[in-house]
Amino acid sequence: MVEVVKLNKSFGDLSVLEDISLKIEEGENVVVFGRSGSGKSVLLKCIVRLLKPDSGEVFIDGKKVTNMKLKDLNELRKQIGFLFQGAALYDSMTVRENLEFPLIRNFNFTESERETKVKGVLEKVSLEGAIDKMPAELSGGMKKRIGLARTIITEPKLILYDEPTTGLDPITSKEISELIIELQKDLKVTSIVVTHDLICAKIIADRAIVLKDAKVMYEGRMDEIIKMEDEFLKDFFTV
Repeated sequence: MVEVVKLNKSFGDLSVLEDISLKIEEGENVVVFGRSGSGKSVLLKCIVRLLKPDSGEVFIDGKKVTNMKLKDLNELRKQIGFLFQGAALYDSMTVRENLEFPLIRNFNFTESERETKVKGVLEKVSLEGAIDKMPAELSGGMKKRIGLARTIITEPKLILYDEPTTGLDPITSKEISELIIELQKDLKVTSIVVTHDLICAKIIADRAIVLKDAKVMYEGRMDEIIKMEDEFLKDFFTV
């Protein structure tokens, strides 16, 4: 589903990603770990070409993203969901309007079809009663749920999560993680999840990738990586 081949990205003299290669199969949930500034979010943005890599290739569903024309890239992005750290809701729009926005912008659904989709995704995240609320009226956990609802409303094949549980208490974090895995199974999507949250990763991950010093340090099953004797990993996964 996603293949990254010898990807490099720098900002000035700072090398953020060096010779990154990885492959993610269709339907797989992969978690990307690393310290702050290790290039995790940059990797996600390079995959969907929100940032252009300095060199290397990215393929999504067999299509080469790195030199794709903008028109074709925008068509491909319709099949990709991106959940940002802060849920990225529009403060001036109601929940309904936030959820309708990608449908109006990218598709030709009727008003009735949009209404059905909005109510359907709100039911999936158990927030049907929030449809006419403003973001300012929502808790942090509710905003994450609405952000997730907006991510899945277009029925993407691939979802990229950037710190989906940041700023949440442990109970809400666990609830969001369980919701993510439930929705992924229901929608049969491929997912890449950037996180520092070990609880979230244990719930979500089929496989984990660890970035260190701009490179892939380790890659493997979550339970295997946690048990490794490497000092960096032991420190990183100590909770």
